[in-house]
Amino acid sequence: MKDQQALVPLLFLLLIQTSIAIAFEDETAKITATLNHYISGTANNQPEMIRKAFHPDAILILEKSDQAMWQVPLKEYLSWYKGSKKDTGRRTKILNISVNDHLAQAKIRIDILKSNVQYIDHLLLKKIAGTWKIISKSAQQTTLTSEQVTNLGRRVLIVASSKAFHGDSKLPAGTSFEELLSAYDVFTQAGLIVDFVSTQGGALNLSYINTSNGEHKKYLYQPDYMYALSNTMRPAEVDPSQYAAIYYVGGSNAMYEVVENPTLQHIAMHIYEQNQGVVAAVCHGTAGIVNLRLKNGEYLIKGKQITGYPTAFENPDRAYFKHFPFQIQPKVEELGGSFVYGERDASFIKVDSRIVTGQNYQSSQAVARAVLTLF
Repeated sequence: MKDQQALVPLLFLLLIQTSIAIAFEDETAKITATLNHYISGTANNQPEMIRKAFHPDAILILEKSDQAMWQVPLKEYLSWYKGSKKDTGRRTKILNISVNDHLAQAKIRIDILKSNVQYIDHLLLKKIAGTWKIISKSAQQTTLTSEQVTNLGRRVLIVASSKAFHGDSKLPAGTSFEELLSAYDVFTQAGLIVDFVSTQGGALNLSYINTSNGEHKKYLYQPDYMYALSNTMRPAEVDPSQYAAIYYVGGSNAMYEVVENPTLQHIAMHIYEQNQGVVAAVCHGTAGIVNLRLKNGEYLIKGKQITGYPTAFENPDRAYFKHFPFQIQPKVEELGGSFVYGERDASFIKVDSRIVTGQNYQSSQAVARAVLTLF
């Protein structure tokens, strides 16, 4: 009886926490819609779309070399976007959104292709009469390296599974934190815009986090990075025409949901065949590419040298292994690929055409760097 009494407030607390989480997600979605009015309007010369995002009395403080506080009235700002050109050459990414009751802050990266510059917008929003409006915008120009200028506006899509458990069991499964951050670090340092997609969208289930590892700790407390991992796109939300590369990360859950997802398959092959982009994978992430087919019906990996986590390194006695739907090495060989691998616990990658694969988490950085060389 005492246990049941103790359970009642616990369930009540869980209900409250769930309600708060749902409400937060709902507000974030509404804020994102407002931000997208601003993003779409400035990208496509649509002043009325921009107007929908801003409060009429919004304060805009922009960058100008000879003025520390260049305040631009909204009316003047809107007049800059009345041209006939549909694409203004702006490539954007929402980096972060934080909500505090009726106020919110947002951070947006904006790459201006025609002038080879990048801005970070810091926006303050307020919920007025049930609608979120931008009430303040401040722009900060970023200093770029020559490599970052070269990659300005280029995007890479990182793919992960949303599976939380192995098969139908209650054995936890997750995405490798190391493989995520290693690729993210290489790509962002090179100037690429990095987007994340998962099989179900939303927050990723993470594994192999080591807070004694300096890089893990740095990214675990990096707000923009953790916001991205908490707000991954669903496959249906991805526009494949925007990407120069697609990168499949591992972790034990990479064996599930990704390989059989037709939308992800379409995205990958659009990037590879229509964009002439790169398909990359690391460790168990290689499972996600085995079923990809070219327009002629042949498997992408046929006749290619491919690596991933080999059967020889698996532990067949572990309970989770019994739930794997297939093993990567024999599947690659069955579908016409040549599976190769190196020494255990050492970086090993293979580059064949525009396909880059890595053996294990130690190979993550090398795979990401190899992707950059193929652009």
